[in-house]
Amino acid sequence: MIKYIDFGEPAFVRDPYPGLAALRERGAVTWHEPTGQFLAASHAAAGAVLRDRRLGRFWRDREPAEVYEPFNLLHRNQMMENEPPAHTRLRSLVSGAFARGHVERLREPVVAEAARLVHRAGSHFDLLADVAEPLAVTVIAELLGVPGPDRPKLRPWSAAMVRMYEVTRTPETEAAALEACREFTDFLRDLAARRAAEPRDDLISHLAAVPELTPDELVASAILLLNAGHEASVNALGGGVVALLRHPEQLARLRAGPALIPTAAEEMIRYDSPLHMFVRTAAADVEIAGVRIPEGASIAALLGAANRDPAVFADPDSFDVARDPNPHLGFGAGLHFCLGAPLARIELRAALTALLTRDLDLAAEPVNRPTFVLRAYESVPLAAK
Repeated sequence: MIKYIDFGEPAFVRDPYPGLAALRERGAVTWHEPTGQFLAASHAAAGAVLRDRRLGRFWRDREPAEVYEPFNLLHRNQMMENEPPAHTRLRSLVSGAFARGHVERLREPVVAEAARLVHRAGSHFDLLADVAEPLAVTVIAELLGVPGPDRPKLRPWSAAMVRMYEVTRTPETEAAALEACREFTDFLRDLAARRAAEPRDDLISHLAAVPELTPDELVASAILLLNAGHEASVNALGGGVVALLRHPEQLARLRAGPALIPTAAEEMIRYDSPLHMFVRTAAADVEIAGVRIPEGASIAALLGAANRDPAVFADPDSFDVARDPNPHLGFGAGLHFCLGAPLARIELRAALTALLTRDLDLAAEPVNRPTFVLRAYESVPLAAK
């Protein structure tokens, strides 16, 4: 038996679930020597990690600071890397602007754009390049108010930046991420200044009108919304459609009962979680699943492992479009529950509805992205039957 999981090992990255199941059976919480942190693999333990207020996100700038400043700037000023009272202030300011009808006003345009992309895709296409990515870019760009000519920059910036969250990284990966942080920050500073001078009905305009939000906090908040929402929706759709096509009986069930689309979308998020790891640090000694987490120690909630826990989900390794209830942790839980979850659900349901209008199958084996924390495919080739 392997003593410790290797988060960068190619076979594990391709299919982490057998390894995560073995880890969960070993213990709800275990120590992981290679990364120097505890791992919470059961649903109860991962949920406790996400909800216990004695465990938090306490940002510490990466060193050397002069090298990592573009990355540090964005993270020390965003809600996800802070706890109350800073988190409360930032989340309330951003959610106040976010809740001003922005998500609901996007519902019909998202449905129309998903239908348009699927219709024009042709008989052979890549689900990610031709549908998931352009849909996510359109949605987040509409939400933020990014002008049309600038929208193609968003996906490359986001894809480069999120590689910094992986357990294993190369110097080249880090350099590309830092450059993306620099370019994206400069772009949003300029856009925020223009929207402050000439406001429109978009999120950047509303954030620019909030005097309590500093320019650095505005930029950090906007980039967090882009990266979190964009990556989650693209990766959940890619993994979810692959799962659906590999379970033809479930696809037939969904075609026969399109009212199951909402539960199918939730099952996509549970079955192949787009986010697999969320790390928190103990502000005091904490006991999780009978294991003492000392003050200052880190513990990672393994969301993919939690979402396959047989103590919570019947037949957890099966894909079931009608699974209900489905208390997955794909959007997190507690203080840091995903602010963009309603928008991600709209995207997933709209894309799934549009795809079901066509008789599609995998044209070739999907290509995995070689990452664990953000689980994704690089391409999902589809063909009309």
